[in-house]
Amino acid sequence: MTYQEKNITVAFTTYMLILVYYVINLVKMIQNGGLVSQRLFGLWGIVLVSVFLVNIVGSVLTNILLSIIYSIRTGSKHIPPFIADERDKLIGLKGVRISYFTFAFGVILSMVSFILGQTALVMFSIIVFFSLFGELCGCLSKIYIYRRGF
Repeated sequence: MTYQEKNITVAFTTYMLILVYYVINLVKMIQNGGLVSQRLFGLWGIVLVSVFLVNIVGSVLTNILLSIIYSIRTGSKHIPPFIADERDKLIGLKGVRISYFTFAFGVILSMVSFILGQTALVMFSIIVFFSLFGELCGCLSKIYIYRRGF
């Protein structure tokens, strides 16, 4: 597995865990009588902060651990630089495109739900869900393209 694939796998795992946490708490909130703005705003805050913090911490820890493992396996103190070439940048752009299309679909779906009479809380909950789901789709597409061999 290449350096980029490992980073994408860490990002995918963190987005998956955060999305599962968000959906579980959203379903509990709906079952307990509907969306309460105070609790929903808190949930959104937790999700948004955790996306940034968990991705950054996960990426840094993964890079440190991979460097340590590489040094132990090779016996060398010199760690090769992680270089992104044109292929890596193209794969990244394809993943970003899929993420944006998925997110755009979610925004359109949330607007349609608002037009059909749902509250603004439902609309924004759909947007948050599809922002996380879009990132998952982007990560999956990048992993698929790396595995396929471009």
